[in-house]
Parts: sequence; C-alpha cells; structure tokens
Amino acid sequence: MTATLERLQPKDYASDQEVRWCPGCGDYAILKAVQKALADLGARRENTVFVSGIGCAARFPYYLSTYGFHTIHGRAPAIATGVKLANPGLDVWVVTGDGDCLSIGGNHTLHVLRRNVDLQILLFNNEIYGLTKGQYSPTSRRGTRSPSTPQGSIDNPVSACAFALGAGGRFVARAVDTQQAQLVDVLKRAHGHRGASFVEIFQNCVVYNDGAFDHFTEKSVASDQQLFVEHGKPLVFGREKKRGLRLDAKNLALEVIDVGGNGVSAEVLVHDEKNRTLATMLAALEPPEFPVALGVLYCDPAPAFEAEVYAQVAAAGQATSDLNGLLRKDRTWRV
Repeated sequence: MTATLERLQPKDYASDQEVRWCPGCGDYAILKAVQKALADLGARRENTVFVSGIGCAARFPYYLSTYGFHTIHGRAPAIATGVKLANPGLDVWVVTGDGDCLSIGGNHTLHVLRRNVDLQILLFNNEIYGLTKGQYSPTSRRGTRSPSTPQGSIDNPVSACAFALGAGGRFVARAVDTQQAQLVDVLKRAHGHRGASFVEIFQNCVVYNDGAFDHFTEKSVASDQQLFVEHGKPLVFGREKKRGLRLDAKNLALEVIDVGGNGVSAEVLVHDEKNRTLATMLAALEPPEFPVALGVLYCDPAPAFEAEVYAQVAAAGQATSDLNGLLRKDRTWRV
C-alpha cells in the first residue's frame, strides 16, 4: 500500500516565528508569494532549503517552515552551492538583497551563475541598504540622496538582470512584489528550470526609499510603463495593447511604435526567451521612453553544475579502479 502525501497549503509553510519587517515592507508580499508557489508546486518542507546572506531580506529563512541557513554577508550563493553539491536532491533557494547580492556578494553571484548551479536566486531590489539605515546601494540611481550620499549619488547603478545575463545566467526574470499572480508564476517557472534561476523582484522599502518604483508600478501608469513578456507572444503593451517594440535594424536598438487598430503589427517583435541578445536589450529598457520588461526575459537550459560534478566523479571512479595502473599512469621515475 502506497502512502499518500498530504497536500500542503500556503499557511503550512509559515514558521512559528513572528515576522518582523517594517509595516508595509514589500518583503511581506514576497513571503506570501513564495508560500503560495511552494504550495502550488507541492514542495516538501523536509526537502526544501532557504539560504540567505545579510540584510532585511535575509530574515526569510526564519519565517518558513523548511530548512534554512542565515549566513554571512554576500556569501549565500557559495554556501548554497555547498548545500546543493552535498545533497543534489535538495530544493535550494537563495534569498538576497541588492546590496548583499551585487556589492560584497557580487563575485559569488557571478560564479554561481556562470557555473549554472541548480538554485533559485531571489534578488529583492529596493535600491537601498535598508537594514543599515538607508545608505545607497549598487542599484541606487544617480542622484539618490542618502546618509552615505547626502549630495546625491554619482555612481552609475548596476542593472541586476544585465549583470546576470553577462555572467552567463541561463534563466533571468523580473517581477514586482505586489503583483502576486505574476510573481507566483515567475517563481514557479524559476523552480522548474534546471540550473541557476535568477529572479529580480522590485520591492518597496517604505522607510528609506519609499516609492522608488512608482514611476512604473503606480496603477495610473502601470499599463503604459510595464511590458509583460511571454515566449512566442508579441511585445505589446499599453491600456489596449496599442503600443509595441520594433527592432531598429540601422541602429541595432529597440524602439516603440504605435500598433494598428486591431492590436497587431508585423513589425512588432515576438518574444523569444532563448535569445540572449533580445533579453539583454529588454533588461536595459527604462521609463519614460520605454516600459520596464517583466516576466521571463531569458530561459535557455544547460546541464546543471552539480549534475556534471557527480558525473565526473563517477567517471573518475570507474577509470581509477586499478590503483596500480593509476600510480604508473603518465610519467614515472625511480629515486
């Protein structure tokens, strides 16, 4: 007789710990979306691990009834890699912030992406250091006034998705904290991808950077300033889908065009999530001239790092069963 596993609900993934973020923090919405995604996926709590670094986002493992590690600043990808290599059967998620991931942790993030370790990496981007009281971060825009840049930041910000694509990431996506349906769908897509999945989540910090994304998330402008990409579908947006993206072949750049009355135009590009060049161009779009591209920008699977490591170990084990032959392989000498 085969035992039937109980189907868990989103609330079953909540721990007994008091959730302690600032009232109105976008992290609450992300936590809710993750719990919903885990329930939809039928994830087993004993088989799931959340690994975080340092920052407001790093509290995540405490609030989930799964295994978890609250690690050190920027090192979550490295520790998560160790977890996955030690037990490839575990479902491992990395939770990090824009400072944790792209500043002190930038090197670790780069290598986990290029190696294609089978992890879901969730980057909470609020364009500020929230836990340490509002200093500017790698994603803060030029002119950002903060305790560390009182006259305005003169740094050029890092584009998280452009960074992930440049590092060789095979799955790169974007979502907004408050758009629950789209966020849950993106999380489930990331989970289904074998290899490193990188998801940038625009998350509001109500205390130190409130309204940082209002220019494309406010209801009054959202339809004109957001483009939801879907593989095989035209890149159209606007209240009635009357605007679209076309490739300016002369300048090798995207441009916005008005779409015909029927909402269809042969000039409008169709999203191909296996096209890295297109994904890079979409990641670079900025309001007000262009909409912000949301959804799965790029997905082109390749063998996962830990699978190849274990295959290599198995092959080496078969090749070295003859210890005497191994000792005399290649060059030898007498002393």
